Amino acid sequence: MQRVQDITALRQALDAVRQRGQRIAVVPTMGNLHDGHLSLVHEARRRADFVVVTIFVNPMQFGPNEDLDTYPRTLADDQARLAEADCDLLFTPDTADIYPRGLKAQTRITVPEVSIGLCGGSRPGHFDGVATVVTMLFNLVQPQLACFGEKDYQQLAVIRRLVADLHLPVEIIGVPIARAADGLALSSRNSYLSEEERQRAPRLQAILNELRSALLAGQPPTEVLDNGLKQLVDSGFVPDYLELRAADLTPLRAESREAVLLVAAHLGNTRLIDNLVLTLPCQNSH
Repeated sequence: MQRVQDITALRQALDAVRQRGQRIAVVPTMGNLHDGHLSLVHEARRRADFVVVTIFVNPMQFGPNEDLDTYPRTLADDQARLAEADCDLLFTPDTADIYPRGLKAQTRITVPEVSIGLCGGSRPGHFDGVATVVTMLFNLVQPQLACFGEKDYQQLAVIRRLVADLHLPVEIIGVPIARAADGLALSSRNSYLSEEERQRAPRLQAILNELRSALLAGQPPTEVLDNGLKQLVDSGFVPDYLELRAADLTPLRAESREAVLLVAAHLGNTRLIDNLVLTLPCQNSH
């Protein structure tokens, strides 16, 4: 596996790949890689000839009171895991390479509608940072396809809309959530959980499963969500949001069948997110 840090070296390496007519996939990450990230690399490997992984802790997507300074950085371990996963090239730029004029002077990309509410509501500006850096990475790598995890459901929706609206020639692949044996969605931030919190954290997915069962049984969504919020609080979580939306993240309509349950909640100092997709019975879509 080759590692490059500067943009010129990245472009030179990828020019050679394109001259060979090979299909390029990119997996953008912020490092501290776990099995969820590696599932994205494996999917990219399955679909492309040449796999690029980027590691960049993007300051633009962190709010003023968020964990940019303490976000786990584990480059040596990440490199070893990527080499094992058959990654071809690792791109690890510095902040100065990506934002040479600083964040305040940087051109930004805003994706309307799907960025509103949910994580976009509690983390203002977050998805502008995501959309901007992902667009830059697509321009730098010029891949045919890119893999993103479905755990960050709203982020995936933002990127799909971005690619459609800007007519970018990149196929976006959503990869199913990777979970621990007890059901907790894998996340770099899980390392912040205390031992007791880690034992409690799988309740998040368990509650979503219970809510899905209630919806499929025909219970009114408002009632189900109110019950879910109570369950979260009773289980020690501080809910940020719990919502049922159409699968494209628009508000649920009378005719909506494909839907998604989305949750974000704090457990101690750690913010956890999860989601479940479901097909609503006809009477539940009112």
